[in-house]
Amino acid sequence: MPEHVTRYLLVGLGGGLGSMLRYMVGGYASSRMNARFPYGTFLVNCTGCFLIGLVVAVLAERTDLSPNWRYLIPIGFIGGYTTFSSFELETFRSVENGEMLIAGLYVSLSVVIGFIGVWLGMIAGKHVAS
Repeated sequence: MPEHVTRYLLVGLGGGLGSMLRYMVGGYASSRMNARFPYGTFLVNCTGCFLIGLVVAVLAERTDLSPNWRYLIPIGFIGGYTTFSSFELETFRSVENGEMLIAGLYVSLSVVIGFIGVWLGMIAGKHVAS
């Protein structure tokens, strides 16, 4: 099987499993906390950030491991579990490289433009549905 096909399969497999775990963890946390705060998503985002940091550090140190683990776990599984962890890892890398302006812009623009995107999407969706 060609290597690029293997990578897509690993990302898909990991992503599917990560998405199922996100659904389970998020739903469990939300059902336990009867509050307005989105505890399920918060828990998934925070645990995903820890996991991506742990896995990326281990994969960087353990050079004897196949590069395919990178496609299966951080890109596929953790990416399916939460893309917020990827966002935080990229922000961390910018800070680590001393690119504070880039990190600040990335965080600020992601939150503001993302919010505007959701708002405009909701407006468009209401128009399409009516």
